[in-house]
Amino acid sequence: MKMGKISPVSAKYIIHAAINIEGVVDKPDVIGAIFGQTEGLLGADLEYRELQRSGRIGRIEVNVETKGGKTGGAIIIPSSLDKAETAIIGAALEIIQRIGPCNAKIKVENIEDVRVSKRQFVIERAKELLKQLMETSLPDSQELTDEVTYSVRVMEIQEYGKDRLPCGPSIEESNEIIVVEGRADVLNLLKHGLKNCIAINGTAVPETLIELSKKKVVTAFVDGDRGGDLIIKELLATADIDYFTKAPDGKEVEELQKKEIHKALRSRIAAEQIKAEAPERYSARNAASEEPEVVRVAPPLRLQPVSQPVEDRSMQRMRVEPRKRQPTANERKIFREMAEDLIGTRGAYVLDDKLDILGKVPITELQSTIKNLSSVYAVVFDGVIDKDLVRVTERTNVQFLVAMDSKVKPQETRVGILTINEL
Repeated sequence: MKMGKISPVSAKYIIHAAINIEGVVDKPDVIGAIFGQTEGLLGADLEYRELQRSGRIGRIEVNVETKGGKTGGAIIIPSSLDKAETAIIGAALEIIQRIGPCNAKIKVENIEDVRVSKRQFVIERAKELLKQLMETSLPDSQELTDEVTYSVRVMEIQEYGKDRLPCGPSIEESNEIIVVEGRADVLNLLKHGLKNCIAINGTAVPETLIELSKKKVVTAFVDGDRGGDLIIKELLATADIDYFTKAPDGKEVEELQKKEIHKALRSRIAAEQIKAEAPERYSARNAASEEPEVVRVAPPLRLQPVSQPVEDRSMQRMRVEPRKRQPTANERKIFREMAEDLIGTRGAYVLDDKLDILGKVPITELQSTIKNLSSVYAVVFDGVIDKDLVRVTERTNVQFLVAMDSKVKPQETRVGILTINEL
């Protein structure tokens, strides 16, 4: 009767054994010894011949090589038995001590679980399939939300003035604006929620922007390259610019992430400071003819407004005041986080003494809101602290005013005044 053999696909375990023989033998001698010397040892159910006939073990593979009168090699037996039975028939190999006329020694080195390697293959293949699926499947809800939000903000881009300059929708109503180099810069700022931006749209400063700069507080935000330096010179020579800031070295405004944009805006410096550092470099005479030099933006500092208003008598009286309360470390941390969150929004957070937000309002409604609330502890807003706001907060016992900048010195009021750079 022809013996059946197990399909390699159905094997669960593979027995690996090493064989060493003191003499020269052939493969049939080894296989004959395995069947002959284990016969009757394990009972009828675990006879090697019967197991192979029923397909529960596969074809026994013997690979031997003779060197120097000795034979060595390996025995491989696939098995579909359970763990215990496979271990028993593997151990039975080690009772063989002679093959033909020669002494022999068989040592089972390990029993391989075929399912482990198959499982590893399944895992690796599943990773490849999942990657393909993720690359071709529909976006999740967050991706859809981000895409729609970005599309809406891009749709918000408008044109301003006779020069048709690309700008955000808040360019008219905002008291402060951000001037960038091109349309792509405007789109990136809109993407990150800054709607009060406008582009020069070229190397020459257009008349529309020159006129607009006379009515607004202007921050110029240029690329971190030599082209950005040239734009700074041109703006200083032709327009009424209040502050300047640059993208990180080698980067353009259009490629910045939200955190980088806010960091650059917090690090802006006053135009007067640039002129004071090297006035001859920024004169109208030199702007068009001189080879542009790199303008190094100074580290974050307290922003100084273009001009300080003359103090009136009421502000002078504020100098005589009781000792004001100082913010705790935790309060400073929360104020800073809220201020960063408000950059470019022209909004304000009104807080109670637990630093919970009572409401968020446009800064145009800030004074009326403070007058109508009796429990305001602090106000954090995207704007500049002025005398009118200080008067209102003093009457309503507000403890702290936190803003992007201040036209009122801390010693002129009993309200605690903090700017984002001081935090």
